[in-house]
Amino acid sequence: MSLVSAKAAFVAVVGRPSAGKSTLVNQMCGEKVSIVSAVPQTTRNAIRGIVNREQGQLVFIDTPGRHKSEKKFNKKLTDISGRAVDDSDIMLYVLDASRLPGPEEAEIAALLAPAAEKTIAAINKIDINNDDCGRIYEFLAQALPGLSKDRCFRISAKNNTGIDALLTALYDISPEGEPFYGEEYYTDQEVEFRIAEIIREQAVNRLRQELPHALYVEIADAQFSGEAAPQSEPQHAKLWVRAFIVVERESQKGMVVGKGGAMIKDIRLAALKELRSIFDWKIELDLRVKTGKDWRHNDRILRRITEG
Repeated sequence: MSLVSAKAAFVAVVGRPSAGKSTLVNQMCGEKVSIVSAVPQTTRNAIRGIVNREQGQLVFIDTPGRHKSEKKFNKKLTDISGRAVDDSDIMLYVLDASRLPGPEEAEIAALLAPAAEKTIAAINKIDINNDDCGRIYEFLAQALPGLSKDRCFRISAKNNTGIDALLTALYDISPEGEPFYGEEYYTDQEVEFRIAEIIREQAVNRLRQELPHALYVEIADAQFSGEAAPQSEPQHAKLWVRAFIVVERESQKGMVVGKGGAMIKDIRLAALKELRSIFDWKIELDLRVKTGKDWRHNDRILRRITEG
């Protein structure tokens, strides 16, 4: 497939927390690009997922859910999505059909209003609420009058419903241009970042009642051994990783470790299973827990985990 002289665009995927942005990006890319959790604001970075089709290349930037808060950590996440909007050719606004629009939606619509002519709306989760979504259409007509109804699509990212029509519309309004990445790419994330994100996904999904946002993952060491190197045949490659789940307080370490080490073992095995489905290398994971006191107020750490 040649992508020369075809369409090429960066697409910012924006919406409020838990609208299904990451699930949608994964579905469009056909691969695991963004981690997924029921915990709002699981996405902490501008994650790139790449779709190559006959029409050209779309680079989706999955952004953190926009949540109104004065906390330093939340402001950092909001800044990330704002920069993605400024730097992108197209805006993909993801709304949740199972929730009525509220103040957060109004704030997002105001952000997108100047770019309404290059915005497409995806009304997601019609598998949960399959009515006519009339209230959402009314909201969009009032808050984004520059967005025509024929650029609003009812979809289910979970069930892959309406995705082809959505992608076709995105390609239709994309500018012509050379592809940004080779057609073998579906993401540009570094290996260590992807490993840390998979571990964090498994931890958050198991600790979401106790520690939804009070942890991050630090890769302390990652080594290919023997003949194992990135350029080697994948089946001969072996990657050893030592990672730390970092919590804010000593009292939280026990929650991650679990009784008799059961919780961290469960996280480790689930992460390994997911990693082995993504990478062709043999992977060994040494997973531990440590404390990073009040890390959510540490500018250096926030920069590292939100900017990669």
